[in-house]
Amino acid sequence: MSTRCPDLPFLPGYSFNPNIGRTNFRLTPVLGFIGEVKDGNRGLIEKVRPNMFGPISDKFPSFYPRGQTIELPGYIIFDKQTLCFDAFFQETLQEVRGSPFQVRTVKIYYFLEDGTIQVIEPKVENSGVSQGTLISRQRIRFPAPMDDNFYEMIDFNIGREVELYGRVFKITNCDKFTRTFLNRCGISVSDPIVSPEDPYLQLRSHDRDAFQSKKPNRNRNSLGQFLENDRKVLHFKAYWDDQNTEYGYLHFLELRYYLADDTIEIKELQSETGGEHGFMFLRRGKLPKRYRELPAVGSNANYTVLNVLGSALSARRYLVDPLDCGREKIEYYHEKDLTIGGLINCYGRKLVLTDADAFTREYYATKYGISEFAPISPPASNQKTVYIARPKERELPPWNGFGSYEDSAQNCITVEPKAPLRDFKKFLLYDRIGLDSHILRFKAKMISKVPENCSRKFIISFYLTDDTLAVFEIGQTNSGFTTSTFSKRASVQLAGQKIFASKPPLCYTPLHMFIGATLSINGFTFVLTDADEYALRYMEINCGQFPKANLKKIMQNVREKLRPIYKDFVAENIPKENAVMSYSQLRNKLCKIMGEEFTEHEMITIARAFSASCYNPTYDRAKIRAIALTELKRFLWDDLDRLREYFIHTDDSKTGKLTKKECYTVLKGARLPFDNELVEKILDVIEKDDECKLSYEDILQFLDRNICAPPDEPPSNIKNELWWSSEQQPEAGKLIDWCEFNKYLDLESTFREPVEHHSHSIEAVENS
Repeated sequence: MSTRCPDLPFLPGYSFNPNIGRTNFRLTPVLGFIGEVKDGNRGLIEKVRPNMFGPISDKFPSFYPRGQTIELPGYIIFDKQTLCFDAFFQETLQEVRGSPFQVRTVKIYYFLEDGTIQVIEPKVENSGVSQGTLISRQRIRFPAPMDDNFYEMIDFNIGREVELYGRVFKITNCDKFTRTFLNRCGISVSDPIVSPEDPYLQLRSHDRDAFQSKKPNRNRNSLGQFLENDRKVLHFKAYWDDQNTEYGYLHFLELRYYLADDTIEIKELQSETGGEHGFMFLRRGKLPKRYRELPAVGSNANYTVLNVLGSALSARRYLVDPLDCGREKIEYYHEKDLTIGGLINCYGRKLVLTDADAFTREYYATKYGISEFAPISPPASNQKTVYIARPKERELPPWNGFGSYEDSAQNCITVEPKAPLRDFKKFLLYDRIGLDSHILRFKAKMISKVPENCSRKFIISFYLTDDTLAVFEIGQTNSGFTTSTFSKRASVQLAGQKIFASKPPLCYTPLHMFIGATLSINGFTFVLTDADEYALRYMEINCGQFPKANLKKIMQNVREKLRPIYKDFVAENIPKENAVMSYSQLRNKLCKIMGEEFTEHEMITIARAFSASCYNPTYDRAKIRAIALTELKRFLWDDLDRLREYFIHTDDSKTGKLTKKECYTVLKGARLPFDNELVEKILDVIEKDDECKLSYEDILQFLDRNICAPPDEPPSNIKNELWWSSEQQPEAGKLIDWCEFNKYLDLESTFREPVEHHSHSIEAVENS
């Protein structure tokens, strides 16, 4: 009967809850209380229901009697504690003759925290049955008629049988934790039981032929052979005598046998002694011993298809012949068939092996014990010289003026438009790497009939990546010319060549770039007058590519020119006061002797090699030490003992030497009150060995005020004064060391005595 009045609308506040005042909701409680109310520590526990419709029992599923244990929940006391038992059960096999059943081993886990049980069968590869979790984790009841209660810990022991959902498991063993836990609970655990043998596995071991697959795998696994013999090749020399046929001749061949996959490759040589390969005689592949005809389609397949069933592509099936009826067995040449003097049938051509290389001889001696390798001489050739026709170079039509030469040549080679190929190896070799730009920059001036053009200044950049040139003009005040790009980056052709020709014209290369060279760029003539430090140093390092910067070659030419007049040349140019000669002085003398072929770049190379610049730095070792000790005194730093410990700890090999980077790291880590510029200057004046390693003992003595302390330095701007570019060094090559130049010539010892009598050392000049 509804308590709602039909006259009232069905809105909130106009209806009433029928459960108000109701006490019996007809729900059976499934939880019971543990402990009394007066204890104040009551807990809930699940009650036991014998069956789905029976009353709830007052029996609590607890192994320990009340009052003998600590009153804590089981999930806290037995958290992550599990009993593990080994067991087996038998499964009936009706489809296997001679094996009525099979034995399957399992693991039974009993979780003490909640009394749940889990059964897992370990997975065995190629077992034929689905394995893994047989019974998921849950509480399991006893079989009927004892299904009122659940399995407890005392129901599991070695030798006992438990029935879980209709399967009987025989417990044979347990782990160490389970045995110890049950013994402490007063439960005796017997010794392990041996599991019975599986008759199905015994049947498979005795009769393996009965269980062979119907479609055996015919694929040969050659990965092991490849990994063992990769890059191992047997080389033989051979010949094919084809002189009996018309236009035939004696072919000299090289046979290569690849041990990785047993394939053979044969190349024809241009001559008996070897040299370049003429052409490919036989492409790499397996060589059959007997050749009759071309193989049919599908004859080299691993399987023979008998029939194709089904019409649709998705439901199509193939019937494969497991016996390979009608397959012809083909024998291929193997390494054991190759011997010096042996005959090989190469598709009807008889090849005779005459010799082998050292690796092949060692291989056969190690594996087959063959020690005699007498080479065989080939028969005499009827023809004196055999010339192999070389492919003619393709002749292209003359350039028509549209696009570049490379574009036009590419369009003549193929109908499909393709971009010209770029020298990618050269690009990777000369691409920018850090501060190494691979760009040679030269100063240049223009040679023109217009006087205003002769005073203009230009910078010519030569890019080694693709041998291109770019010209930039530097504008001068009131000259009428601004700083801009005079000629964009591009390949520049040499002057005096035919423009409309079939072959591409020659362009400027690195050999044309040197100081004093004359370049013709877009109708303008430029003369290179100078180069930056990077260009000069790069050309000196790579002197093999730049002969104008090759000091050895230049001095050899000077030596040959001075040999007849060496005595007069030395006597005329002996310095009176010191052993230094100016650049212009030596240049004028060498130009008269060497002639017009002697370039300005060669003179600059000589001047840089024998430079004698007198340079006294403003901040020497004593000055820098005075500044450093003043800074230490100003900041009250006195911790040399700890700094010594830092150096010793960093020096793993205990050699007393560290690299500059390691010393810099130690000094900055010790929190010395020095700026970065001062630390760099200190490390520059410290003693170094042949490997440019610094002695940290010298650094400690350098910072020790008790050892010859200099007077304090007045305060100054250290960052500005010790900056690396604040003190400009003189340009190398302005002054030339005459003694070193004369010593490098090393002509006749009789002419060297007066020179040595009047010469002075470089150190004396620098000290002056």
